[in-house]
Amino acid sequence: MAAAIGSLPSPSPTADPSIPASATLGRHLARRLAEVGARDVFTVPGDFNLTLLDELEAEQPSGGGVRLVGCCNELNAAYAADGYARAGRGVGACAVTFTVGGLSAINAVAGAFSENLPLVCVVGGPNSNDYGSNRVLHHTIGLPDFTQELRCFQNVTCYQAVVNNLEDAHEQIDTAISTALKESKPVYISISCNLPSIPHPTFSRHPVPFFLSPRLSNQMSLEAAVEAAAAFLNKSVKPVLVGGPKMRVAKACKAFVELADASGYPVAVMPSAKGLVPEHHSRFIGTYWGAVSTAFCAEIVESADAYLFAGPIFNDYSSVGYSLLIKKEKAIIVQPDRVVIGNGPAFGCILMKDFFHALASRIKKNTTAYENYSRIFVPQGEPLSSEPGEPLRVNVLFKHVQKMLSGNSAVIAETGDSWFNCQKLKLPEGCGYEFQMQYGSIGWSVGATLGYAQAAKDKRVISFIGDGSFQVTAQEVSTMIRWGQNNIIFLINNAGYTIEVEIHDGPYNIIKNWNYTGVVEAFHNGEGKCYTAKVQTEEELNKAIAASLGPNKDCLCFIEVIVHKDDTSKELLEWGSRVSAANSRPPNPQ
Repeated sequence: MAAAIGSLPSPSPTADPSIPASATLGRHLARRLAEVGARDVFTVPGDFNLTLLDELEAEQPSGGGVRLVGCCNELNAAYAADGYARAGRGVGACAVTFTVGGLSAINAVAGAFSENLPLVCVVGGPNSNDYGSNRVLHHTIGLPDFTQELRCFQNVTCYQAVVNNLEDAHEQIDTAISTALKESKPVYISISCNLPSIPHPTFSRHPVPFFLSPRLSNQMSLEAAVEAAAAFLNKSVKPVLVGGPKMRVAKACKAFVELADASGYPVAVMPSAKGLVPEHHSRFIGTYWGAVSTAFCAEIVESADAYLFAGPIFNDYSSVGYSLLIKKEKAIIVQPDRVVIGNGPAFGCILMKDFFHALASRIKKNTTAYENYSRIFVPQGEPLSSEPGEPLRVNVLFKHVQKMLSGNSAVIAETGDSWFNCQKLKLPEGCGYEFQMQYGSIGWSVGATLGYAQAAKDKRVISFIGDGSFQVTAQEVSTMIRWGQNNIIFLINNAGYTIEVEIHDGPYNIIKNWNYTGVVEAFHNGEGKCYTAKVQTEEELNKAIAASLGPNKDCLCFIEVIVHKDDTSKELLEWGSRVSAANSRPPNPQ
């Protein structure tokens, strides 16, 4: 959807003493963002958004407004908004300048779209008088057409508003933000640079809180779907449940656990759903990821005679190069508003959480599959401790990381081998977990760490970032220090793009080594709290972790972990070979 942009520009305002000076577009936007949970807005200034930033800054958090968090570039600002939205505050927001800022941010906005995250990308646009003037402006591609940025955003946002008229600005802003909430997708708002500070009667009252009409299930369809699903599952011998990433957007995680409790089935998650299902659940069996699943999990899922997948995404990565051994006729696929049972029938207009809640009361308890799991399960052993002075191994690193986790932690895993190593962590109750599997943009985690930590003040964020990914977005560590965050970043230095090496090796996967702790010390520059360590052995790792959890618990802690370039998880080796095979399939005969 896009709002019309052909309206006439606003007439020059005249002072009206009946309109409060604070009744401006910019302040209204600040109040709306704060109301829906975006109390921090990640910004990069540019000449088209400076007046807008003044107005956002004027509406302080203590008065129901927002706090501006200045970022190093627009890509990172939008990544930070992505991380902020993940932390459960509702919405993430960024504010950048026209075209050069917007098109820098758009990659991160596309990632948020793929992950179903509500994000508001605000762009300071041209003066309202320039629309339709046939003028050429700076920060454009040199054509008298200001719609290039809008057209780019139309494919990665669910609503676009170009505000170049005060008369309908209130409506456009409210429609955009409410659409982000309803669709759980990013929206784009462009605001002419001469409008944010002008008082207008439509902004003279504090905005009435949104009332979004709740979505409802079609009761006849719901009853039919539950009846069919119950019959399908109750006749099976060893059914299982598998949680998927779309449970988040469907707000169905609690209902899924309710169904798990009632059914007695073993519970697994797809890799991108890790953290959505409590891992302390008595029948949790781990991550189902085909050939790289948690030990004994794939055997139970793939040998089941019925499986219910809740909000799955089956792409080439989650299916390990399309190699999952599951059959459609055995599956119930539950999407946020649709249920498909086997090869049919299909039922629409059903909310996932309503379906799980109703099904829980109709299902017969069946613990057969979990009993099978209990019989074959063998507890995982721990890696052997290193010899004194022995080079550090990645599995030894994660053995110690496991001991760091608590309900006050949140784990963020960057694209790469951290995906696989972090999947093996056992999350304590309340521990957060985030990674970007669908879009898989390297460098995402640095900005996302900033945003998540800014929203989740009650958690200490622990991030795992490869050296190649860090080089893409490293600057935002300086923003973390500036804002007093106490994140712990483990920089895995294995001399290149290791995940790419395992898919397809070549000299382009080797990168220039940095003095990573030196880079972070340069960002620190004596301002704020920062602790860095470079570790090459288990003894050095122990000291660095102890320092991070003890005397430096209030500092940004950056630990560079130097490991061998071929020290990868066995899961990455298997996954990489299968994804490589999928990528290299020859063309079909014409």
